[in-house]
Amino acid sequence: MAQVLEFKLPDLGEGLTEAEIVRWLVEVGDVVAVDQPVVEVETAKAMVEVPCPYGGVVTARFGAEGTELPVGAPLLTVAVGETADGRPAGDGSGAGTAAADGARDGASGGREPAAEGSGNVLVGYGTSQAPARRRRVRPAAPAVNGRSRAPEPVRETRPTGAPHAAPGARTGRTAPADGPVPVISPLVRRLARENGLDLRKLAGSGPDGLILRADVEHALRAAGTQDRTETTAATAPAATTPATPAATGGPARSTAGAASVTRVPLKGIRGAVADKLSRSRTEIPDATCWVDADATELMRTRAAMNAAGGPKISVLALLARICTAALARFPELNASVDTGAREIVRYADVHLGFAAQTERGLVVPVVRDAHTRDAESLTAEFARLTEAARAGTLTPAELTGGTFTLNNYGVFGVDGSTPIINHPEAAMLGVGRIVPKPWVHEGELAVRQVVQLSLTFDHRVCDGGTAGGFLRYVADCVEQPAVLLRTV
Repeated sequence: MAQVLEFKLPDLGEGLTEAEIVRWLVEVGDVVAVDQPVVEVETAKAMVEVPCPYGGVVTARFGAEGTELPVGAPLLTVAVGETADGRPAGDGSGAGTAAADGARDGASGGREPAAEGSGNVLVGYGTSQAPARRRRVRPAAPAVNGRSRAPEPVRETRPTGAPHAAPGARTGRTAPADGPVPVISPLVRRLARENGLDLRKLAGSGPDGLILRADVEHALRAAGTQDRTETTAATAPAATTPATPAATGGPARSTAGAASVTRVPLKGIRGAVADKLSRSRTEIPDATCWVDADATELMRTRAAMNAAGGPKISVLALLARICTAALARFPELNASVDTGAREIVRYADVHLGFAAQTERGLVVPVVRDAHTRDAESLTAEFARLTEAARAGTLTPAELTGGTFTLNNYGVFGVDGSTPIINHPEAAMLGVGRIVPKPWVHEGELAVRQVVQLSLTFDHRVCDGGTAGGFLRYVADCVEQPAVLLRTV
């Protein structure tokens, strides 16, 4: 006897309440294995593949690609188990013989359990069992022996024989002429859809004609200019006669400049960032201190390390090593505040977040156990997480759980900033650009490589003396890297 189970959109990470369907990886009638990815979704933080905790036949899909679903909404239904005559659930005819044969245990001749499921529906928490090869099954009208029927979903219907993206293929990049348009992000696709823009009429400026956000925004600006020109031409003769309250039946209203106003929904990654920063400023009484430091010796040290051969060491990795050493001396800053319990929570391990600007917006990947890594390991991990951030493939686990954040805003060509703390952490170190500046060195004026360092901290976890001591130690290590060797 088969049973139809409903798989709902799981909680994919801290603070996420919705996700957008990017690409279905299975069709109705496909046989899926336990923990096999069935749909690719995009949250406000990353693009992830969602595994299904049940093994069986897909009987329904809820939501077309591009649909936004809240956490807890149905994703699909799966018929698990077997029918009374021994065929897999969902097989109503001899057409499903191949699927039935594939579901049997070739070694023992036995059948798989009537209802299997891992119960692990969070991304990255499935079993280690390799997914079974999917086989297409022709579903019968009464999907499960006429006794149990999947609920009727509101979903996209596909005509028989219509092409669909093959599992594992990126939608749009290798699509046929009548397939999906190659777009870098579902958010870009949504921007075009909400503004009535036909993506098929655009020529993408990205690799292989990939349509970027800049392409859509340029087209919208061009369309807006044309609309305003046509509106002005159409209304020019009437503009010589001013409208009066008597003529219009109410107060006259000025529409000057209305066509130049654009409203952008505060949602997706931009909305998530806004909510988190607003919460930080609302809950955390932050303060900032800063200092200029001579980074000449740090840059010489890096050059010497890279000249010795082996993988290249990044400046960010050296600054991360300095941060972890400073946190070992000032553990008050590797903490958070539990407002409900009125307690300061200090962490023994340093999970170092770093700000990364991507096409989708600002994200903060987390390097786990940064205090145990050397400069080479940190460089490799920063590179890996940055690439994943730009590709939109960071997992929720890689975006949460940080205890301290390093923000290198110098890459934007600026010297200083007062960063907002990444809630619920207690501090963030900001690093400006490293540039030649006049500096008094050994009693004489010289041109040195100078950087501005800023520390924003939660004043509840420590006072200015602790924060100043942390920042001064960081500056000393930047100016004299040997200090780090003597103290760690």
